[in-house]
Amino acid sequence: MRRYLLLAWVMAGLVAGAVLHLGGQAEAATWIWSAAALPVAAHVAAGLLRSLLGGRLGVDAVALAAILGAVALGETAAAAVIGLMVAGGEALEAWAEGRATAALTELVARAPRRAARIAGEAIEEVDVAVLRPGDIVLVRPGETVPTDGVLEDEAASLDESALTGEALPVMLRRGAALRSGVVNAGPAFRLRATREAGASTYAAILRLAQEAAAARAPLARLADRWAVGFILFTAVLAGGTWAATGDPVRALAVLVVATPCPLILAAPVALVAGIGRAARRGIVVKGGGALERLARARSVLFDKTGTLTPGRPRLAAVDADAAIGRDAALRLAAALAQGSTHPVSVALVAAAEARGLALPLPESVAEVPGGGLTGSVEGHTLMLGAEGFLHAAGLDPQNGFGVAAQVAAAAGSVAWLAVDGRVAAAFVMADGMRQEAPRAIRRLRALGIRRIVLLTGDRAAAAAPIGRALRLDAVLAGQSPADKIAAVRAESAAAPSVMVGDGVNDAPALAAADVGIAMGAHGTAAAAEAGDVVLLVDRVDRVAEAIAIARRSRRVAFAAIALGMGMSGVAMGVAAAGWLTPLAGALVQEAIDVFAILYALTALRPGADEAAQGALSPEAGLAERQHEHAGLRQIADALREAAERIGPAREERARLAALEARLRGEMLPHQHEEERALYPEAARRLGGQDPMAPLVRMHAEMESLVERIGTLLRLGDDDASWRAAVPELRRSLFALEALLRLHLTVEEEMMAAVSAEAPRHAA
Repeated sequence: MRRYLLLAWVMAGLVAGAVLHLGGQAEAATWIWSAAALPVAAHVAAGLLRSLLGGRLGVDAVALAAILGAVALGETAAAAVIGLMVAGGEALEAWAEGRATAALTELVARAPRRAARIAGEAIEEVDVAVLRPGDIVLVRPGETVPTDGVLEDEAASLDESALTGEALPVMLRRGAALRSGVVNAGPAFRLRATREAGASTYAAILRLAQEAAAARAPLARLADRWAVGFILFTAVLAGGTWAATGDPVRALAVLVVATPCPLILAAPVALVAGIGRAARRGIVVKGGGALERLARARSVLFDKTGTLTPGRPRLAAVDADAAIGRDAALRLAAALAQGSTHPVSVALVAAAEARGLALPLPESVAEVPGGGLTGSVEGHTLMLGAEGFLHAAGLDPQNGFGVAAQVAAAAGSVAWLAVDGRVAAAFVMADGMRQEAPRAIRRLRALGIRRIVLLTGDRAAAAAPIGRALRLDAVLAGQSPADKIAAVRAESAAAPSVMVGDGVNDAPALAAADVGIAMGAHGTAAAAEAGDVVLLVDRVDRVAEAIAIARRSRRVAFAAIALGMGMSGVAMGVAAAGWLTPLAGALVQEAIDVFAILYALTALRPGADEAAQGALSPEAGLAERQHEHAGLRQIADALREAAERIGPAREERARLAALEARLRGEMLPHQHEEERALYPEAARRLGGQDPMAPLVRMHAEMESLVERIGTLLRLGDDDASWRAAVPELRRSLFALEALLRLHLTVEEEMMAAVSAEAPRHAA
């Protein structure tokens, strides 16, 4: 407010003096202009004194000298214009910073202060500060969730745009974890608090925002260092002009146009604009210093679990004794797994439910931590767990079991099932890559990141496939927290480095890196506190976006400084030649200041290398098609099982006919809808001649295989014909399975590329 009052004072004095001057009252106008300019000089002198006490030479020294020199030489109109330039520059800076920090300001403004707590049958309005874990809170339509908690009602529709930048509301079900700061976009619902409001997600974000606003950027300090040299250059040029011409007014004109407002204002405005842009995308940057370091990054190190992978195991494959069958084995294992909350147990139950298997209740369930489960289901004695768990009971999973399971056990995580004292099935668990991870890595390469490393405490057998699939430069597995620190420091010694992680064990490495980026949406508080950048949206591709925003902000800052000071340098030469009076020079410098600050504000707009696609329109049907992918993967499993089971006898013919009907009823309509609505819109986003041609060709090949399978089934209407058709039928089933799996993987990656805001439940 003080800046705006000072600006109003100078403007009023300048106008009043002009009116008096035009009315023939030249002496009175001189006094009014002096009165308008001298308070600005006092304000600048106070700021200069504070800078000197802080150990810095304030760059406002030139402006102070110009105002006092103009008053002393009787150029009071020029003094008033210089005062207007200084006061106007500060007011413009305040407006620009307000515009640039709008996203952070909005976060603070939206902080919930009151909550409706349910006490018995009554609802009481309380301060959010009094909420405690276990309290039941009513969140009404349009209200902000006041604290972290668990959804108590059947469903809730939430607007998470303030935290994540995701425009579309998210539908969550009973038991889902809710974060404070999101907005209820549907009917009222009840929330059971799990944290105090002061320890909630939103409170942590507000602390990060305040740190971001308070930090001073290295680029701003660099501007100060440049300003010292500029002051010396200005003093030499102005003094030399005076000495050479004997005209102090010409020297004053040099001082007037040399006022370094572009150098003072452009860098911080551009960096704060970048921080504001990042905040709108769910990326909280802890200050301009972190943003400037991020812009210089040349290597990136990723943690694996929870960062490049979701951190939640899923069932990737089942290998079972033919006497039991895969579905029956999964049903028994999932039934027993209902008695445990271990992530593998949760994954088995989810996989069984996805296949529509009815799960009986287990009995006498006992869990050995880190080992497995024992219990009984429908009269069968079951054991479910790791290989060592079965070994302890005298069972050897590797002895005579399927080769596929043995290979999987060597490379990944396998849960073994024993039924009535006999090993019966192996469930291969995988923590697959995040859908957006390949695109994130490619974008980092496009941004000029020279080295990308996977740094994980997991086994080499689990980490190596991720490294191969993402084409990383190195995979460092089996790393302890101390090993991670050493690896980060080694990378930082070669080039500015970024470490990306989410867990407690990643916090030391995040702190050791030049820039630590924490996956804050579902990561730990320790990682968020240690990181310089926190991602509020659970997408690893925001790492590349953060770097792109940082680089654009830094480029804009340097460009604004260079353009502003370049124009000032030209104006100084013109003034030294005697072609600019002090008054005209003041007007020219005012225009240069406005230009430099407005140019710095262009950092609010995305650059060519950071343009992100928004969500595809609902009419494209992306969410529906990707939701259907889970069913298509089940069809792929059924194709493989059918190909393995088929034999010279015709008992499999009826089951194959049912599978063919499922292909025609699920897979082919799915492909038709993609080509009708989804692919045309995706093609417009991708550009080029025919970007969806490979996927359409895959559709055609799969349709041909379905037709071939149908023809072979019709030809095998007797034993002889069936035996003749079996080899080709087996080849067709395996070919369709392989092509379907490849198609789903390629399609999901392409859809991630055209829609940066892909729905969270997409497969």
